[in-house]
Amino acid sequence: MSIATPEGVDVQLALAGVGSRFIATAIDQAIQLAIVVAAMGGLALTGVGGELGLAVFVATVFIVQFTYDVAFETLASGRTPGKRWTGLRVLRVTGAPVGFVTSAVRNLLRLVDALPGMYGVGIVAVLASPRNQRLGDMAAGTLVVRERRGGRSDGQQAVDATRSWTAPPPTWDVSAITADELATVRRFLERRAALNPDARHRLADELAVRLRPKVVGPPEDQSSEVFLEELSAAKAARL
Repeated sequence: MSIATPEGVDVQLALAGVGSRFIATAIDQAIQLAIVVAAMGGLALTGVGGELGLAVFVATVFIVQFTYDVAFETLASGRTPGKRWTGLRVLRVTGAPVGFVTSAVRNLLRLVDALPGMYGVGIVAVLASPRNQRLGDMAAGTLVVRERRGGRSDGQQAVDATRSWTAPPPTWDVSAITADELATVRRFLERRAALNPDARHRLADELAVRLRPKVVGPPEDQSSEVFLEELSAAKAARL
C-alpha cells in the first residue's frame, strides 16, 4: 500500500494478512489469560466469592482485555508483545503513530470483531477490506502493517533503537532548525521501521539534504539517518 507523507514522498507499507494477525492475537490472548488467571488466583486467596466474585471476574477480564492493547499500542509504538513477535505494528492510515483515542476506538470495536467467536467478523472484514482492516481499524482509521528492516542485522537494529538515549547529544549548532522541521524529523524516526527500505533511505536522504546546510558541526561523511537521529537529540537537549 502506498501513502503520501507530509514530506511529499510516497512510501510503501506492507499490510499484515489474516494469518500473521491471528498469530499475534493468539499470543496476546494467551498473555492476557495468564494475567487474568493470576489475578483470580490472588482473589481466591482473599476468599471473595458468589456474585461479588463473579462481578470482579467480569470486570477484571474487561479491564485486562481493553487496557492491555491500548497501553501497548500507545506506549510501545503500536506493538503489543504478540505484534512485536510477529513483526507487526499498528499505524494510522497516514503512517503516523496511534494515539490513546485512536487505540481506544479500535479496541472497543474488538468486541464486535470477535463475534461470533474466534474473530469471525474481524476475519471477514480483513478479507473483504482492500486495506486488510477489521471493523475497529476502519472506525479508528488505522492499519496493521509488517515492519520492514531491509536486511539490516539485529545488532544494527539495536543501535537504531537505542541511539537516541545511549549516546550523548552532539554539540552542534541547531538553532536554525525550526519546530516544524524538528517535528518532521521525529515523525520519520518514529515510523521508519515500517517503511519500505528504498522509501526509508530516499526520505532520509531528502530530509538530510534539506536540513544539513542549516546545522553547524556534523561530519560530512555521516549517513543521512544517523545525521537525523543526532540532529533530533541535539535539538532536544537544547529545548
